[in-house]
Amino acid sequence: MTDEGTENDGLLADNSPPPPVHDDYGVSDGRWLKVNWGERIRDVTITSALGETPVSYVDQGEGPPILLVHGLGGSWRNWLENIPFLSDSHRVVALDLPGFGLSPMPNEPISMPAYGDLILRFADAVDLGPETFLVGHSMGGFISTEAVTSDPDRFARMSLISAAGISFARISGYRKSVTGAIVKMMIPIAAARMQRNMGRKRLRAASFAGVIAHPSMIGSEILWELGSFATIHAPALYEAAYALGGYDNRAALADIEIPTQIVWGQQDRLVPVGAAYSYERRIRDSELSLIDDCGHMVQLERPARFNREISRFASSPERSASSVS
Repeated sequence: MTDEGTENDGLLADNSPPPPVHDDYGVSDGRWLKVNWGERIRDVTITSALGETPVSYVDQGEGPPILLVHGLGGSWRNWLENIPFLSDSHRVVALDLPGFGLSPMPNEPISMPAYGDLILRFADAVDLGPETFLVGHSMGGFISTEAVTSDPDRFARMSLISAAGISFARISGYRKSVTGAIVKMMIPIAAARMQRNMGRKRLRAASFAGVIAHPSMIGSEILWELGSFATIHAPALYEAAYALGGYDNRAALADIEIPTQIVWGQQDRLVPVGAAYSYERRIRDSELSLIDDCGHMVQLERPARFNREISRFASSPERSASSVS
């Protein structure tokens, strides 16, 4: 395990949490603002368990490939702070999952295995070889584990960023139905509120309080990108959330053999850090990196730290089976 690695780390002598350490929090290198993203957007039609589905994605850089998979309510824009840096030395591909961003709803029912199959077929379609480094955030991390357990030799290594799945595995039956009904009712209300709040600084920050530790410290341009695509371009939000809840693949995680990096914000309120330790215990060849004073959107809250972690793991030598504890 790298970095701050134990469950008691970050506490003072009297067991109270330390004060926030903002240092590089929310500091952007601004490179994403200088990219003509329209020139990077591509479209491909994928046939998978979701049917025949148009998929929008961006493709930038040359070198060993990295595939980025966003989470629930996200799009490839969740990686704006990361693609320019990583593409200095890698070919970076980031897609909009069907039903999110600019990828339309699929024809077949959404499920976590179906999204996992979509990732495998997409990688084939855009010529990402078995040396590809798969990086998934939140629901995208859960989907990444589905892809890897379905085809263990398809990717060379994987990073799970604040990955969903374990935290929601026990939601089932009546609780899932009631929760689903509430979520379905709240989505249009939340969407209208988000669009209204985006134009006002305090309300904009409040809209992201559940997923970002310090929304007021994140650039307004990034929040605009997140907010607009989370509400206007996410028709699959309810179906994906419902499919995620109660789907339990914990037993299959023990079958993952590729090197796996687990990156988590210590102050993640959406998927608490306990899930990070659970992933580390279940995936044999894994390492855990905890990021201080950070919420669910690690890649945007502390982009420099995140980019260094991903680059380090991407270039680290593969460990032999005998070296894995």
